[in-house]
Amino acid sequence: MSLFKDIREFVGIPRLLSLRLSPDGSRLVTVVQSLNPDGKSYGTSIWQVPVEPGGEPYRLTRSAKGETGAQFTPEGDLLFVSRRPDPTVKDQPDDEAPALWMLPGTGGEARRVADRPGGIGGVQVGGGAVVFSADVLAGDAATEAERRKSRKDAGISAILHEGYPVRYWDHDLGPGRTRLFTATLTGLAEPRDLTPDPGGALTEVAFAVTPDGSTAVTTWVVPLDAGHHRTDLVAIDIATGQRRVLATSDEHDFEEPLTISPDGRHVACRRMRHGTEDQAVEYRLWIADLATGEGTAYSADLVPGATAWAPDSQSIYVAADHQGRRPIYRVPLGGEPVRLTQDDGAYVELCPSPDGRHLYALRGTLDAPHVPVRIDLSSGEVTELPSPAPRVEVPGTLTEISAVADDGVEVRGWLALPPGASADNPAPLLLWIHGGPVGSWNDWMWRWNCWIMAEHGYAVLMPDPCMSSGYGQDMIQRGWGDWGPRTHADLMAITDACVARPDIDAERTGAMGGSFGGYMANWIAGHTDRFRAIVTHASLWDLEQFSGTTDSAVYWQREFGPPGSARYEALSPHLWLDKISTPMLVIHGDKDYRVPIGEALRLWWDLRRSSVESKFLYFPDENHWILKPGNAVAWYETVLAFLYRYLKPNFEPPTFSGLVDLGELDPNRH
Repeated sequence: MSLFKDIREFVGIPRLLSLRLSPDGSRLVTVVQSLNPDGKSYGTSIWQVPVEPGGEPYRLTRSAKGETGAQFTPEGDLLFVSRRPDPTVKDQPDDEAPALWMLPGTGGEARRVADRPGGIGGVQVGGGAVVFSADVLAGDAATEAERRKSRKDAGISAILHEGYPVRYWDHDLGPGRTRLFTATLTGLAEPRDLTPDPGGALTEVAFAVTPDGSTAVTTWVVPLDAGHHRTDLVAIDIATGQRRVLATSDEHDFEEPLTISPDGRHVACRRMRHGTEDQAVEYRLWIADLATGEGTAYSADLVPGATAWAPDSQSIYVAADHQGRRPIYRVPLGGEPVRLTQDDGAYVELCPSPDGRHLYALRGTLDAPHVPVRIDLSSGEVTELPSPAPRVEVPGTLTEISAVADDGVEVRGWLALPPGASADNPAPLLLWIHGGPVGSWNDWMWRWNCWIMAEHGYAVLMPDPCMSSGYGQDMIQRGWGDWGPRTHADLMAITDACVARPDIDAERTGAMGGSFGGYMANWIAGHTDRFRAIVTHASLWDLEQFSGTTDSAVYWQREFGPPGSARYEALSPHLWLDKISTPMLVIHGDKDYRVPIGEALRLWWDLRRSSVESKFLYFPDENHWILKPGNAVAWYETVLAFLYRYLKPNFEPPTFSGLVDLGELDPNRH
């Protein structure tokens, strides 16, 4: 049976999460996520991948708790973070905090080299210095472990906040705060606090270490009046802990990805210009002199995703969205970007070889999951390397499609066609709307996989309307502050072009979206009845309610304005409730703090009281994404059953696992 026919088979496909190259260029490792033996959760492990096309990948680590955060030391040893128990310690708790482990490059067993009562997060290495983040309770460090245990034993979960934010994406902030610690490679068991009492300045920190191990560069959140904040870039002397500000601006945040040149002279990051009610956010590559802080912002059309410095420190490699792809560019210091990859790939995890000949990366596309590749920097040739994950053959074909919107701007996208779609056998269409709103359909998706739909007979249209990345700053500005009307016009224009094709059934169409895409699904429901069914996931419904309850109110209120502003009334989908007649499937996770569950609860009640035909798929233990294998099966099967009922396609109903109660949606029940 096809991997895309049975969702249980699909969720079991291993996937690559990261890529790291050893300092001498001889070893390449990746973290692989795969299904645990219980079939109910995912685990991670570290694998070594051949740096040449021949050979076979092999597994380096094995533990029930898994391993993440792989980083090479200058000597070629491998550091990683894991909750695995230490075999040298008796009576360890089942919920062991993540600790730092080292796997010798010469072989042998891994050993635990550092730990903290609140666990260890990210790790970076430079010279003989190791810097890692850790969650720390305020107070005496000598009693922290005891105080954590006492709090747990007493059943205390309360957190007293005096600042903002209090949550981030899917987890609560506090009562501990993030700090950075440092140690030498020979003294990892005795780390030193590099940022004592930083408050909330290191929330969701990104940091890097200079190659000589003398300086750490990190993002630093600065609280402002009225709950606002900005993110600076600071340098910390590792020997003394002295901090100095490298980059600060009342109008910008300095963010990850964060990387330092091999000669230690420059630091690169992404600079985000704050949005306002009139001006869209703008993302640029920012490169600063580490000694003076003097920096340069590069083209606004080059929004940096992954970055990595060339060995000679004279240029930086940047993966950036472009026209439905994510190619790699070489950006010389002070120069213009030069595109290196010419294919349809979406690249992440860039790893230049020390000899300057190759660039290793993970490459994905909308029709292929990530695989390790080697790019020849002289010719641009891309060579696929052996992968720990199996090759996936998708059903159907992928083609580009475009249309001209009512304002004369071209809107392009991808169309996934199922096998056998033709003028004699036109396929029902699903319009998929991406999130963001600054984003693009250009890479493989595990959570919104169009090929599951293609396997079940649907064509899937994935357009990049206004505010999509990879089309220049004007495309983002074009929809800023005009979310519903402008995006709706773009989506309808490209949908019209799609349904005009003879291999598409114009009478059987549905619309689906998540996050901002869910907002647009709700907007579409109130502004047209052309679709037979609409799926709205993690969606915004009442904008004024959302803007004050999301985990980052300041970001959204910069665009929408303060509560009571006219933009809420103009753009909030809930105000068009009385126009909705299309059947809707509402999906939401309770642990979603970016788009809080209150949006779905309000939407669901409004649909109920208005007698709109609708269903509510609720996940008490999921967040903005549906991550657990069993819940992913429930998501796809419920969506497929809902679509089958309302689009009434001319093919056999899907076969379901029987593990999900689909109620009256199950076509096999009647």
